[in-house]
Amino acid sequence: MNQPIAAEAWVATELGDPGKVLARQNIEVRPPGPGEIRVAVRAFCLNFNDIDVIKGRYTTMPLPAPFVPGMETVGVVESAGPGSEHLIGRRIVGIPMMAFGGYASYAIVDAATALDLPDWISDVDGAALHYPFHLGWFALRERGRLKPGETLLVHAAAGGTGSGALVLGKALGARVIATAGSQEKLAFCTELGADHVINYRDDDWVNQVMELTYGRGVDVAFDAVGGNVTVQTFKCMGFNGRHLMAGFAEDIALEDGDYLSPRPIAYGNFDVCGVCLVYVNDPVGVRRTLGFNWPARSDGQRAHVEILELIRTGRIRTVVGEQIDWADLPNALERMAARQTTGRLVVSTGHHG
Repeated sequence: MNQPIAAEAWVATELGDPGKVLARQNIEVRPPGPGEIRVAVRAFCLNFNDIDVIKGRYTTMPLPAPFVPGMETVGVVESAGPGSEHLIGRRIVGIPMMAFGGYASYAIVDAATALDLPDWISDVDGAALHYPFHLGWFALRERGRLKPGETLLVHAAAGGTGSGALVLGKALGARVIATAGSQEKLAFCTELGADHVINYRDDDWVNQVMELTYGRGVDVAFDAVGGNVTVQTFKCMGFNGRHLMAGFAEDIALEDGDYLSPRPIAYGNFDVCGVCLVYVNDPVGVRRTLGFNWPARSDGQRAHVEILELIRTGRIRTVVGEQIDWADLPNALERMAARQTTGRLVVSTGHHG
């Protein structure tokens, strides 16, 4: 239990394009420390943030190569550090420490993020529900205060987080307008239940949103794209609307950009709501040390119960775009970076230890 364990992993040998710099290697995974668990990994999802980390563009968390990417994990807890022994033997979904290390057959996971998976849900679905639905729940319910009958605009609605917000928004009783960048992706959004679909490559997409809302604008906008999409979305916001700033898929450098003007916000009488989801044991401690407001582990557990019940009763379903073979992981990341994928891309390790 207190010894390193051998694992197979995808290692970023240097910073660059995933298809060029990722290599399969055998590594040693250290024992878990206080507040940590070591997980025998069964499945995980690929994320845009993984691509940015591998390319060295993620200034929030710059990593020197070599390192193992991967910010999500599903598996069975093999060992635990002090304070987390009660999790040993349980199948969980969680976030690896410091949000990397997940592309491996064993991973060190932050115990504060570990959420139990019931027997009736598969490893693949357990991986696919985690970030889209927890982020979506936090964004739509906690930050956006979405009510039944309101209109929700979801950008990049065919992607991993966007598809989750679309499905969850419908389950919460909203009228959903979904944007995507191709006819195939728009058809995909319609299949997921979108009431209206718009190609955001159309020059007049803002006018289309306004027509669909009879000139009133939307109540809530889920925006994980950033950049010009955000600026244009401000024109779509209704009175007392809530714009959810949930990510920067267009370019991670936008996190520190200066492209937003206060004028449309002030004159538009709508809220701009920051959305950053990390469950922690000590929110006040994080506030004092990092200056960030992050929700507590107990908040995550409450949301997890609600999300699992929505899945169990069939009101929502996970959106698995592809199941990726271990050997095809770098290529899948390249296709994701080129916007050629839909839904969640889930990698199964074949590990059942």
